[in-house]
Amino acid sequence: MTTAALEPPGQGWLRRAWEFVTVQVPAEVRKVTWPSWDELKKATGVIVVFVIFLGVLIGVMDSLLQLIFVSAVANLFK
Repeated sequence: MTTAALEPPGQGWLRRAWEFVTVQVPAEVRKVTWPSWDELKKATGVIVVFVIFLGVLIGVMDSLLQLIFVSAVANLFK
């Protein structure tokens, strides 16, 4: 928890936030190693394939579990 005594004199939270956004964020963004276009396309392809695979897997599991549990519950009341 911060108090007024710990803040630098003459700098409120709004001024510090503005300095963070205008000075520190651009400095950090310049340090980032951005991927090449080929790396970006490859990574995007891997992610798309993985998401499709995961969607199909969840759909199959949902269908199987629904079939099992719906059948099991229906058989309980026969």
